[in-house]
Amino acid sequence: MHLMRRVLEDEEYQVSILQDGHHAVERVKSTLPDLLILDLKLGDISGQDILKTLKSDSMTTDVPVIVYTAAVFEADEVAHLIAASPQEYRNVHLLKKPFELDVLLQEVENMLGNPGH
Repeated sequence: MHLMRRVLEDEEYQVSILQDGHHAVERVKSTLPDLLILDLKLGDISGQDILKTLKSDSMTTDVPVIVYTAAVFEADEVAHLIAASPQEYRNVHLLKKPFELDVLLQEVENMLGNPGH
């Protein structure tokens, strides 16, 4: 997470990190970030539940989300969500670990609409 943060800040993105998932939905609602990078394995709450909640709420449905996980089952579940409701999950991208940080950075740039930053 710290390396990911450093790479994004080096590209002059403003980064804010939440250490637990319990307040993630409230935080996203209060800050309305340009992009959310969401680990599906949060320990205290399901990242998939956070994603579903954000996408079903009119206030946060348009926030783009990059979700990442090493868990094949969870990755397949998110891929199924995207396929089953492509309009609702149109701005969600799934990255499977391991991935290179430059792949993440490219996806961030694509989702924010500024390729090449």
